[in-house]
Amino acid sequence: MTSETAVTREDEKFMRHAIALSEKTALVDSAGGVFGCVIVRDGEILGDGANRVVAENDPTWHGEMEAIRKACKKEGSFKLTGAVLYTSAEPCPMCMAACYWAGIEHVYYASTNADALEYGDFDDSLIYAELKKPVGERSIKCEQILQVEAVEVWKKYKNKTDRVPY
Repeated sequence: MTSETAVTREDEKFMRHAIALSEKTALVDSAGGVFGCVIVRDGEILGDGANRVVAENDPTWHGEMEAIRKACKKEGSFKLTGAVLYTSAEPCPMCMAACYWAGIEHVYYASTNADALEYGDFDDSLIYAELKKPVGERSIKCEQILQVEAVEVWKKYKNKTDRVPY
């Protein structure tokens, strides 16, 4: 693993917590894949989560997504500035995007996408490839309709005096 910062015993402790969550959810609860996550700021756990895609019939119930939701709720904010995310597996495109949206400062991951593919048949390569394509060339058909009507709402939003920037 290459890193810009030295990994500490505390980093390893939080990663072990994420790995333990992944093991429980996948092997004990059979709730989903081998994915667990912990979000920390200043040595305090703000939120943790595990994959529950199968148990909840929800393709978005990834460990990172649950941990981000819990941490944001605890903080009373949709931003987790200064927070560090520890995840048992390299984040998928959805979870990595959520890290950016939440303002996560640093992500540590244990296993790679290649490991998830080899040992669990989890393959995000289609999503990565699709996102690189222009919208019109993607396998999910996307069409724009009613832009003028939608933009009218955006114009009202732009002028809303009490809107919260993000």
